[in-house]
Amino acid sequence: MKRLITAVLFTALMGGTAFADTTLKLVEVITSPERTETLKSIVAKFEAANPGTKVDIISLPWNEAFQKFATMVSAGDTPDVMEMPDTWLSLYGNNGMLESLEPYLAKWEHTSELTPRALQLGRDVKNTAYMLPYGFYLRAMFYNKKILKDAGVAEPPKTLDEFVKASEAISKLPGKYGYCMRGGPGGLNGWMIFAASMAGDNKYFKDDGTSTMNSPGWAKGIEWMVDLYKKGYAPKDSVNWGFNEVVAGFYSGTCAFLDQDPDALIAVAERMKKDDFGVAPLPKGPDGKSFPTIGYAGWSMFSTSQNKDLSWKLIATLEGKEGNLEWNKKIGALPAYTAAEKDPFYAGDQFKGWFQELADKDTVPTVMPTYLEEFAFFKDSLAIKTSQQALLGDISAKDLADQWADYLTKAQQKFLAKK
Repeated sequence: MKRLITAVLFTALMGGTAFADTTLKLVEVITSPERTETLKSIVAKFEAANPGTKVDIISLPWNEAFQKFATMVSAGDTPDVMEMPDTWLSLYGNNGMLESLEPYLAKWEHTSELTPRALQLGRDVKNTAYMLPYGFYLRAMFYNKKILKDAGVAEPPKTLDEFVKASEAISKLPGKYGYCMRGGPGGLNGWMIFAASMAGDNKYFKDDGTSTMNSPGWAKGIEWMVDLYKKGYAPKDSVNWGFNEVVAGFYSGTCAFLDQDPDALIAVAERMKKDDFGVAPLPKGPDGKSFPTIGYAGWSMFSTSQNKDLSWKLIATLEGKEGNLEWNKKIGALPAYTAAEKDPFYAGDQFKGWFQELADKDTVPTVMPTYLEEFAFFKDSLAIKTSQQALLGDISAKDLADQWADYLTKAQQKFLAKK
């Protein structure tokens, strides 16, 4: 009898322990020390509100995140919740790996307070909310006022021609360069922005699915980028630069211009006096238009999660008004809530460049073709390798445009065939 009672107590205790030790796995992929600490802060509030639940945060370095996460998934090591970049959404959403958030959004008290753009982009795949965007990244042009003055440049360039002339003048200064080029991970945005601006159009495909990448206007924009580098208007080692390197290149005074999202403000404002730099709209192409990319990221739930309701609670904490504002103030994205722009933090001068772009009818925020399953590999692997080859002279700008057009045409026509 004593043994039986002991066994019953042990079973009860083990059952209680199993319940009390529920662990959710959360993967972040756009990683930095500041972001991780902020994430831990918000997650701690979730854990406090849900006693017995722990969140295991796995932080993948962005430069290796795509390959590392793909390896995790192929090994069956999937998370409950993950930070989902826009360029990955189609890959995982179209392959049935993500849980629809529609049933949760239908009941959530904050759904109606989100911007229409957030809900639209979160439903980019199959018109289903496989991701809930937490914020937006819109490109604008940082400029160093002191370097411009030293080079005799009166104001930030308003056109691509002015940008080249200013970069040339700046690059004549000892140890200075015009443009902080992002030739490494995440560099595709710059290529797309300037190629579209040179073409005067942001259409990636013709009606039959043929890519525009090697059409005259786009190809000229690609050649324009290659020429900037080859003429020495960007640092030689910028062929390998990612986010941290281009931002450091700007705040260190190595180069005067940086096209970046608001998240770069965090590091720049910490290291530069506010009167020494500004943020202006991106320079416009020959047709008087510019096409800054607007990217986004958010929270997704994997369909393999054994704790879906609890996983939603975690997403709701991260995406709730308090968590979303805390997160975006730290990471520098524009929040997903309609009322957020009234917050004093976003009403200051430091965000003027982005709001000017949003108000300008000739500045067209552009989403890259992230709906294509093949786009994640294109952006995070193929585009990096081939663009570096073009910058270093191993292939021509025309070869680069042709390779991109060939790859994207196949992906788009495959997509159209499924419709």
